[in-house]
Amino acid sequence: MKPVVVENLTVAYQKKPVLSNVSFEVPEGKLIGIIGPNGAGKSTLIKAILGLIPKAAGEIKIYDKKYRAKDRVVGYVPQRGSVDWDFPTNALDVVLMGRYGHVGWFKRPGKKDTEIAMECLKKVGMEEYASRQISQLSGGQQQRVFLARALAQDAKVYFMDEPFVGVDAATERAIIELLNELKRQGKTVLVVHHDLQTVKEYFDHVILLNVNTVAAGATEEVFTLENLHRTYGGKLSFLEKDQLVVEQK
Repeated sequence: MKPVVVENLTVAYQKKPVLSNVSFEVPEGKLIGIIGPNGAGKSTLIKAILGLIPKAAGEIKIYDKKYRAKDRVVGYVPQRGSVDWDFPTNALDVVLMGRYGHVGWFKRPGKKDTEIAMECLKKVGMEEYASRQISQLSGGQQQRVFLARALAQDAKVYFMDEPFVGVDAATERAIIELLNELKRQGKTVLVVHHDLQTVKEYFDHVILLNVNTVAAGATEEVFTLENLHRTYGGKLSFLEKDQLVVEQK
């Protein structure tokens, strides 16, 4: 069974297609980059897979089953800009939210859950900030807390929406180390990503998206100049060999 299979997915806003007949499947235990220009539908794709927005057509399966929000098989890290960071809660409580799929929404997390949450904070270098209000954390620290929450879910498939945006170099290194650790554990991780320079370094598999699926497969086979031109069109510029710049308009 494939971790994620998407067949002919179409999502429309006010009758205008944002995604049109998108199809792909991903292998288990790999890091998968979702790559494409602004407005390509990358975040929409993740939200549609998770049932956060309605689809107009198509089929989505997680391990050969229709995904349900209460399933513990999936972990999600949203875009940092979409979160209300002024909500009055501390870092530990945010991470403990990742345990509700295991304890149930109407039960309080126990000692074991707190220990797991603290261990997840430690893995992202945030254990000393456990009692800090999330509004008092830097952007990179907030992102690490959300990654710790995803770890606490102990999922099989993770979806991460631009986890590297707005973080410093140290946090980016910490995040990619964490993603590789998840891969070593046999987890499957799909990441919306915008930096073309690091795609070959970070990902085993890529999905090139621009409303439609341009290409999907192993990075060495799919991440080609021809496919990038098809994905970005005239927005793709070249500085020198193997170095790319995307001019977003």
